[in-house]
Amino acid sequence: MNGVKTTAALGCATALALGLAGCGASYEGSGSKDAASAEQLAQRTDDPWAAEVVADDAARAEGNLRDGVYTGYGRGMEGWISVTLLVDDGRLTCLETAQDGESQSRGGYEAIRDGRYAQMIEAAQGSDIDAIAGATITTAGVKQAVDDALAQAGAEVATDVAAAGAAAAAAQEGESHE
Repeated sequence: MNGVKTTAALGCATALALGLAGCGASYEGSGSKDAASAEQLAQRTDDPWAAEVVADDAARAEGNLRDGVYTGYGRGMEGWISVTLLVDDGRLTCLETAQDGESQSRGGYEAIRDGRYAQMIEAAQGSDIDAIAGATITTAGVKQAVDDALAQAGAEVATDVAAAGAAAAAAQEGESHE
């Protein structure tokens, strides 16, 4: 009788162990099946960051712009985004894109840091850039910053863009004096 109970207990323990083994992650390094699916999908899809942004060296920005260096500001998800543009004979060169307060958990953080937005601005010769997936608000802030810099260079832009840029510049100066 005691041997039957022991055999039954061992059988149940084996079944339980085998059943729990099936609950583990089916893909190395992942903690869930959703994460595993995302990782596996990412390995099979094209890398959106790998797409090269091609700029036309003959393209010029629209409008009658004054040569110089201009820094514009736009509102990102968690802080201000600045874009510094060099205008030389109607041609835009993006000298710097920076963020103040954006975190790595935001989609546009990498695009600002890697210079992806700078490449897009130079290719478009203005603010007419495509949104980056997962970074809609950051992209809008970058566009606003470009428009603000272009307004300083003499381009005709919407009044609300110029006002927002002026407010951001004032906020930046206030923070730097603290």
